[in-house]
Amino acid sequence: MNSPKPPLGITLVQRPAWVEASLWRRLRFEDQAACRETIFSNYHELARRIASFEFRRRPAYGLERIDFEQLAYRGLLEAIDRYDPLRATPFGAYARPRIRGAISDALARSSEAGARYSERRRLERERMQSLAPTQTLSASDPLAALTDLAVGLALGFLLEDTANLAGSIATEPMINGYHSVSWNEMQVCVLEEIAHLPDAERTVLEQHYLKGVSFTLIADMLGLSKGRISQLHRKALEHVRARLRQPEREQA
Repeated sequence: MNSPKPPLGITLVQRPAWVEASLWRRLRFEDQAACRETIFSNYHELARRIASFEFRRRPAYGLERIDFEQLAYRGLLEAIDRYDPLRATPFGAYARPRIRGAISDALARSSEAGARYSERRRLERERMQSLAPTQTLSASDPLAALTDLAVGLALGFLLEDTANLAGSIATEPMINGYHSVSWNEMQVCVLEEIAHLPDAERTVLEQHYLKGVSFTLIADMLGLSKGRISQLHRKALEHVRARLRQPEREQA
């Protein structure tokens, strides 16, 4: 009995497995890049279904359904590029965990970024509460109260940006494309003034601004209350501000 001949013409098109095998052969061994797009289109709906399922069952961390779909498509493309058609595993089975993995990895990064953002906001709230003007000053001179708050926050921002200079006060600050000469000189002046503060005040500024430690942890570190750390923070910034405004500093 003669063995059946392989299907030809339109019959071949009606056999998806044959069509896909041809696509992989032409993509991998004949470098026909257009086959990559065709394979992607064939599995596009699979990636979209996985994205929809993952969107329903996972915390989104601020991402929307369309974001999940884009992550799934990226995972699908990576699976296409890494798949070895000579192995027995069907591509769909190979691609599914990699599509889910692409979504999981992106969500983990999004979660970490969200955590960093939340921590940043918490630090900023601590500073705002520490520098908030008294009710008496706010009532008697609201403009002065607003000015004091703005100056305190600006000084804190400068201190944060000074972290790369901490540990070695340079006599000639290094200049780069993001800093002006006057800005770097001001950073050096601030570090010099911090060095002259009382120990507790100096520790609060160094730990909070130069090392990014929260008031709560500084309080645990020093065995003080969080409210006391807030007071030391405000007092330290006031001392630095006052010393920077001294005539001898201006003439230096």
